[in-house]
Amino acid sequence: MTGDPQPISATARSALEKELADLRSERNADAATLQDTAETGDRADQADELRRLAVIGRLDDRITEITLRLRQADDAGPPSTDEVGMGSSVTVRFSDGTMGTVQIDEVAEPLDPTMVTYDSPIGRALLGHRAGDSVSYDAPDGEATVTIVSLGETGGSGALGRDVGSGQ
Repeated sequence: MTGDPQPISATARSALEKELADLRSERNADAATLQDTAETGDRADQADELRRLAVIGRLDDRITEITLRLRQADDAGPPSTDEVGMGSSVTVRFSDGTMGTVQIDEVAEPLDPTMVTYDSPIGRALLGHRAGDSVSYDAPDGEATVTIVSLGETGGSGALGRDVGSGQ
């Protein structure tokens, strides 16, 4: 990804918001188990407290990361319809003439075959290209080529219906 704020799809936003809520809940539960620092226990108690503090620190870091990402996505606005980028919906035509649509994002939903990550083979190949461009990528069965038909609208059969090596 570039250093500029990048848009995200509604699906990716929803996934990040759910993760954020889960992390906050987990953090609150862990924080509630911390003992009053005025009470000192044995070394095992102190070690357990340090472990919990480390877990809370990792949760806080991820909460901050997601919060920042969501804020940046708001600043970036909607995905471009001129060039494939983060959050783009891209209709492609495969070499056999079949068509499908993918959503380029930073997170992919396991049960959504249209979602591919920006760092997957097809995601990397599509980024920065425009309608009419043909791109090649490494697929599970070898190199594959697709032509970008359109951006920002769904077309074809919806889901790709094939294994594009999304790297989810």
